[in-house]
Amino acid sequence: MPIDFTAIDFETANSSSASACSVGLVKVRDGVVVDKVGWLIKPPAGHDTFLEWNTRIHGIRADDVVDAFEWHEQFDLIADFAGIDVFVAHNAGFDMGVIKGACAATGVTPPSWAYLCSLQVARRTYALDSYRLPLAAAAAGFTGFSHHDALADAEACAAIVVHAAQFHGADDLRQLADTARVSMKRLTPAAPPADTSAPAAAPRRRVVFR
Repeated sequence: MPIDFTAIDFETANSSSASACSVGLVKVRDGVVVDKVGWLIKPPAGHDTFLEWNTRIHGIRADDVVDAFEWHEQFDLIADFAGIDVFVAHNAGFDMGVIKGACAATGVTPPSWAYLCSLQVARRTYALDSYRLPLAAAAAGFTGFSHHDALADAEACAAIVVHAAQFHGADDLRQLADTARVSMKRLTPAAPPADTSAPAAAPRRRVVFR
């Protein structure tokens, strides 16, 4: 099997895992980027406060997302882009936590995506003082990108995984995970908050047409 996957990166408005305010997605086929896209997201009510600290990191403010898709409106765009791909992300626990948190907050049930963490792969591939995304990406030959821009970060993550696969002589992500001794994990949906005031409603997903 070739090196096929979708790299993903989120930025958040605050410390809540449900507060995604932007996403970047990069599709890789046979080790080559073939598609990429990114957009702003309006965080769900109760998770939509933009903290100064977060804005200072990624530059996104509440005014920027007023007309953006809300999580439940844009989730199908993420699902359609990724399909059945394995996700890769740098510090993947954070990005998968965003999917779980935002879905739980909005009544969306995500697929059980498999995922691989490029941070863990980088630690098993390079000898660096720090494995932060800019330094790990530089080790993979990917430099000069705008860190904390979600799409740029997803591209950097993709570059790390493609380079690491070449370094380890891996023919697919499973072989890369095995060779680098990194676990490939699977997303398990988080339970939505309990609402004792009314009967639980069935989760809904709204289809968004491009």
